[in-house]
Order: sequence, then structure tokens, then C-alpha cells
Amino acid sequence: MAGRINDDDVKAVRDAVPIDAVVSEYLQLRSAGGGNLKGLCPFHDEKSPSFQVSPSKGLFHCFGCQEGGDTIAFVMKIDHLSFSETVERLAARAGITLRYEEGGYNPTHQRGERIRLIEAHKAAAAYYAGQLAGAEAEIGRRFLAERGFDQAAAEHFGVGYSPAGWDHLTRYLRGKGFSDKELILSGLSQDGRRGPIDRFRGRLMWPIRDVGGDVVGFGARRLRDDDNGPKYLNTPETPIYRKSQVLYGIDLAKKDIAKASRAVVVEGYTDVMACHLAGVTTAIATCGTAFGGDHIKILRRLLMDNGSARVIFTFDGDAAGQKAALRAFEDDQKFAAETYIAIAPDGMDPCELRLVKGDDAVRELVEPRTPLFEFALRQIVGRYDLETPAGRAAALDEAAPIVARIKNVASQHEVAVELAGMLGILDTQFVVKRVAQLARWARERGGAPDGRAPA
Repeated sequence: MAGRINDDDVKAVRDAVPIDAVVSEYLQLRSAGGGNLKGLCPFHDEKSPSFQVSPSKGLFHCFGCQEGGDTIAFVMKIDHLSFSETVERLAARAGITLRYEEGGYNPTHQRGERIRLIEAHKAAAAYYAGQLAGAEAEIGRRFLAERGFDQAAAEHFGVGYSPAGWDHLTRYLRGKGFSDKELILSGLSQDGRRGPIDRFRGRLMWPIRDVGGDVVGFGARRLRDDDNGPKYLNTPETPIYRKSQVLYGIDLAKKDIAKASRAVVVEGYTDVMACHLAGVTTAIATCGTAFGGDHIKILRRLLMDNGSARVIFTFDGDAAGQKAALRAFEDDQKFAAETYIAIAPDGMDPCELRLVKGDDAVRELVEPRTPLFEFALRQIVGRYDLETPAGRAAALDEAAPIVARIKNVASQHEVAVELAGMLGILDTQFVVKRVAQLARWARERGGAPDGRAPA
């Protein structure tokens, strides 16, 4: 094993990387006065910022959960790294060569696990990007061109191509000093009959980066008819990749999300590309999973969770898109931000819309917005026959708990009045009282309103 990192080098790393520069990669910071900065704590859920950073002292402290320390402590906790892994990562960022007390300089194969997996993904991303220019990748370049993406767009997003052979990447990474164990653990390779083979073969590749900008996984799009795999194949769960905790495009969008207090959630990699190229640079997407609680935590920290923040979901107008929108609404009240839905008139996604109608149409798509709760209510109400008393009563039974979830009492009352109008119930106060009753029961139970009285 490599020895302890030289103390002087640890100090040099700590001094070389400003704590505010590191922290601001994970959450939005604003002035707290006295030269300090504040933001929403990334280590516990909170609605008002109690997390403070002191650039002059190189320290952070949360007055809510009492977490605190220096730059190294912050990175260790937020990225679940060991002390040596953290110092190595920050040293690479600062261009500092580390010395080790026992055995001199640290050999590559003795680096920390997470650092090694990050380095393997960085090398793989560069390899795939280089392959996109080759003759075999013509089918991939054509796929991009047909969707309005040129070479510059591919380079901006790091899009690449995985050769169709069995072990091209595996052999390349072995040549870079990575072990078979590391390649399997990273998800870049998988077990074959005669040893590791490439997981991704003959596909268009999108590197997936975490909020700090490190490549942690890939999304791979099928290109050929004889490829019997799924249309999209993502990196499996690994020590550095959890699909429920990554958002595609977050590394490119985070600064503009924080600046504009707005995020646009789309459905796929090409939709993110189309939005960014059209000027909607706050667009992000989930990676092979529904938008959920961990994604919300990432956005809340960037949006500062203030009441003026906006999150706009764009979904296809088909049944699957509507179902996805309703799933998103289930988490709506975890945001302080207002949530909206935007669906193109012809049911096109942002990529198709940009191709057919141009950049202006993409920008316009996310401007006229329908509140997500209103969309959810209309989807529910639309399933019932409102011409009959029984239909109206059944629609109220399903819709009222939705309105009762709205935490702001004034908004809840206003939406309850709107619901009465949607249902055609003339006794508005009856609906308002029903919603208020459900909300009260939920508070007493400490759970979500479901229409049942507390036991």
C-alpha cells in the first residue's frame, strides 16, 4: 500500500482549492454578509438556508445539522470518499503532484477506488468521442445529423461511439493500466466467456456527468436493426453511478439554473441537446428512471428553494408522457419552487420541435406553462362523467386529496374553488371544506391525504 500523503502536500491542496468554488458546484451560494456565503444544506433537508461558507477561513458549517469542516471534509462527505481519495481528487484539480511518506510517489494502481473509476470513465469518454469520427461510426453521425446535431454539438456534449467489436474499449483501458476488476466494477466491461468484454458495442454514447463535472456513466443508443438490446442501455448501478441520483446535463445547466432560478426537465439526451442549442440552457433529464426525490434534492440546492423559483416539466403528449407528469406531481410538494408542465401542441418532444419549427419554438414551449397540479386535476377529472351526480362525486373523491396536498393554505383554498368549477359543483364551499378536512386529517396523521379519516 502507498504511504501517508505528505502533510505539506495536504496543506498545499487545502490552500489551493477555494472552498466556495468547490461548494458552489453542488449548491447555489448567496451572500450572508460579513464575507460569508449561505445556501441550502446538502446534508439534510431544509427550507431556509442554514449552511454557511467562510471563504476567508476555508470552512463550512451548517447551523441546522452541525456538519462542518474544511474543503476536504466537505468533499469527503458529499461524495463519500476517503481522506486520501479526496486529497488526490483535489490535487488533480489543482495540478499538484502528491508525495507519500512511505514508498515515494503513489503508483497509479494504488489510487483510491472512486478516483480510479472516475479516471476509467474519463478515459472511456475520450475514447468514445474519438471513435465518432471513424468510418464505422457513420451511422451514428447520420443519426445525429437527422436530429439537427452537427459535429460541434457532438463535441459540446461529448457524444461518442462505441465500436461494434467485443472488447475494443476493454483492451484500450487495459493498455492505460486499468485492471479487469476495475473495468467490471466500473460497468464499462462485463464478464464474457473468455474474460471481460465491452458492455457497450455499436452504439451512440452520451457521457453522464455528476454535478461536479466528472463522468460517472454512459447512456447508449441502439443504432442497428440487428442489435437485439434495448433502445437505450445505461450504465448499471456502480459505486459511482446511481441512476436515481444523476441528472443528464446538470454539469452544463447548473450555473444557469442557479442564476435564473429555473430548471426545465425533459425526457431524453437529445431533448437536453436540443434545448441547450436553442438557448434553453437550464434543461436537464433523468437517466433511465422516473424523476424522483433524489433528483429534487439536487435541484432544490441549485434553486435555493425560494418561492420565485420555477421547475418546468416537458413531457410527450401521449399516454406515457401524461403518466410521467402525474408521477412528477406526486413529488410536487417537496419543492418550494412552483412546478409547471409544458406540452407541445402537436405532442412533439423538444428535439422534434426544434427540427420542425426551429429554436424559437423550443424557447416558446417552456414559456406558456400550465401549473402541474392543474394538469394533474384535469387528467383525473377527465376520466369521469361530470353530467351525473355520481360522476361528479367520484371525481371529487379522487381529486380532493390532490388539492389537499398543497401546503400553502391560500393556494389550497384558491385551487379548491377552481376544482369546484371544473367539476360543475355549484356549492363551492362544500368542495373547499372537503379539501380542508382532508388536509387537516393528513396533518393529524402526519402523512399524505388519502380521503380516510384518522383512526
